[in-house]
Amino acid sequence: MSTVTYSIPSINCNHCVHTITSELSELPGVKTVTGDVATKKVTVSFESPATTAEMEKLLAEINFPVVK
Repeated sequence: MSTVTYSIPSINCNHCVHTITSELSELPGVKTVTGDVATKKVTVSFESPATTAEMEKLLAEINFPVVK
């Protein structure tokens, strides 16, 4: 299993974290998603078939683009 942490500056409230968590959790292979409003970071634990590219694309589609 792999883990990645994303910096997402557009996280402003717990509703944002809930939206991100709900959307990412629906991807096959995503095991856990945790977010923090204070740090504006989301940590995802996943395995195949989920990919970082797929998660980053989904985050951009729901208006929470990742900053690298």
